[in-house]
Amino acid sequence: MSDYAKINDLIKNTRTVMLTFITHEGHLHAVPMTTQHREFNGEIWFIGSKSSELSQNIATNPQVNLAYTTSSNHYVSVNGIAELIQDSSVLDELWSPAYEAFFEQGKQDPDVQLIRVTAHGAQYWESAGTLVSLFKLTKAAISGEKQQLGSSQTVNL
Repeated sequence: MSDYAKINDLIKNTRTVMLTFITHEGHLHAVPMTTQHREFNGEIWFIGSKSSELSQNIATNPQVNLAYTTSSNHYVSVNGIAELIQDSSVLDELWSPAYEAFFEQGKQDPDVQLIRVTAHGAQYWESAGTLVSLFKLTKAAISGEKQQLGSSQTVNL
């Protein structure tokens, strides 16, 4: 399985991600964002607000990190460069009626902002599962033996 396919497999059903960016003051700040459903090919798309702190800071410091926690207790961290994009065809593809709760004028709202993150690398951790991990932790506490609770991999994209 390719690195792209592995990351896609891990994050494909995770809707919310914490996107960490660097503020104008140099601080790290994280916001929850909704990942758009597309097959992971090194790019991850979001719909945000032009007036948001996120968009304003991406314009001057585009380095970001995306932190995913999956329903299977796997974890994925993706680092990359964010860009503010204006592309009506991509917006048409990604738009859902749910965004109308945030943008009064729908897709035509002047505050709508596409954000594309081009991934440079990722780290993922696959847990053995909650019950298996609990069993192994208990076994380690009783026996003193080190237990393997999952696996981790770093990939360059």
